[in-house]
Amino acid sequence: MSAVGVLGSHRCRSASLDSNRNMSSLLLVLLGLLSLILCVLRRRNRRDDEPPLITGWIPFIGKALEFGRDAHTFLEEQKKKFGDIFTVHIAGKYMTFVMDPLMYPSIIKHGRQLDFHKLSDSLAPVVFGYPPVMNRKSPGLHDEIFRSFQLLQGSNLTPLTESMMGNLLLLFRQDHMDERPGEEGGWKRGSMYEFCSSVMFEATFLTIYGKPALARRHSGMGVLREDFLRFDTMFPLLIAKVPIRFLRETKAIRDKLINFFLPHRMSCWSNTSVFIKKRLELLDQYNTLRDVDKAAHHFAILWASVANTVPATFWAMYHLVSHPEALEVVRQEILDILKVSGIEFSADREVMLGREQLDKLLYLESTINESLRLSSASMNMRVAQEDFSLRLDGERSVAIREGDIIVLYPQSLHMDPEIYEEPQMFRHDRYIQDGREKTDFYKDGQRLKYYLMPFGSGSSMCPGRHFAINEIKQFLCVLLLYFDLQLEEGQTRATVDSSRAGLGILSPTKDVRFRYRQRVV
Repeated sequence: MSAVGVLGSHRCRSASLDSNRNMSSLLLVLLGLLSLILCVLRRRNRRDDEPPLITGWIPFIGKALEFGRDAHTFLEEQKKKFGDIFTVHIAGKYMTFVMDPLMYPSIIKHGRQLDFHKLSDSLAPVVFGYPPVMNRKSPGLHDEIFRSFQLLQGSNLTPLTESMMGNLLLLFRQDHMDERPGEEGGWKRGSMYEFCSSVMFEATFLTIYGKPALARRHSGMGVLREDFLRFDTMFPLLIAKVPIRFLRETKAIRDKLINFFLPHRMSCWSNTSVFIKKRLELLDQYNTLRDVDKAAHHFAILWASVANTVPATFWAMYHLVSHPEALEVVRQEILDILKVSGIEFSADREVMLGREQLDKLLYLESTINESLRLSSASMNMRVAQEDFSLRLDGERSVAIREGDIIVLYPQSLHMDPEIYEEPQMFRHDRYIQDGREKTDFYKDGQRLKYYLMPFGSGSSMCPGRHFAINEIKQFLCVLLLYFDLQLEEGQTRATVDSSRAGLGILSPTKDVRFRYRQRVV
């Protein structure tokens, strides 16, 4: 072929390629426009008797961006415009928010039409990587798993509490009460969130899963915690059902975390809690589950055990250290309980606080509850199983469509100045009245059944909440008994990071520097 022929052929191929590219680009544009038109045509319209509908102008996205920036502020603005109940289009879902806490009992008792478990069972496998538990291949698995959580409650808390106390003392002795010299006056410096995270993560792990056969602590715990935190950073996207393959290294990190719990590894651990032993036996009964599926279930329990407990511990510690007068009240209460129990505290002996003693620490519990009130931003969600009329109170009801999500957003009640005087302020004794736990809080002159809801409600209430509260109490008891604590100067007040609103206890926007030294008693 001549040079002219080759050149002409090349030009023809180039023109053909350019034409194909243009056609492909045009096709993509047309498909995008078609999708947009379909979204607009399928746009939901409000029916009679339904709550006010807030859709936004962006197809599918709806109001997700505004909600994600600051959920509490967004919902309070909608409440002022539309009243106590309204439906918002958020990322393809229609979510009906009930903002009046006096209506909460009516919502929670609608067990037949409003279901939580199907929602959680659809999300957990996506997030943690195990097969759905409500399927024909694993009959009865869901109910058995649900029943196993009873081993975190009642009398079963006693051995867990004893184990946790021993593990906390072990970690504090080895990591923070050693002979390494500190600064002048014996002070050591630390970052408070990191401090809480390192202690609570490992102590909880040892308490629930047990110890290695020939050692008191697991090797590689620091790496495990780092991987856990990297996974947890991506948790909001996973819960929004963003495919894990799109989240950079998250799939590899999750696989690594799951592999830590493979049966051949867990079989070598000792002092495993009855709760985990029961789950090991339960999962082994289902031949359809692979070893990696069983390991994924155990990883999910780790996340449930520490993801919210760590920030909750931080906020309780932070509020006490930043309010020295409250810290002294709580410290003295702990010492008084020990004295009544016949224990004379000294810094050179290990003190074991049991369930009975922890239950008597009213000021400590009030402090923790107040910290939870200020930092929790969970959403209590139920999915409508059918079209029905939702009774709100004695006079009002609204129409709800099948598949819609009904949401209680307790942060709105936690920050309501009618319910809590100066709600932005920390008051360590807010939940104490006349020497007893205070349970009387009012809205519109009516006593509230639900006034503090950091752990959910009804069937969605966290089954490990009693264990979590005991853990935090024990951590604070050890801290206040054995250490002097101070915030470093020149820091602004810690604030919550609202980017995880709706998912539990909020973390601080940045860590807090503090000093600590062993007390001389």
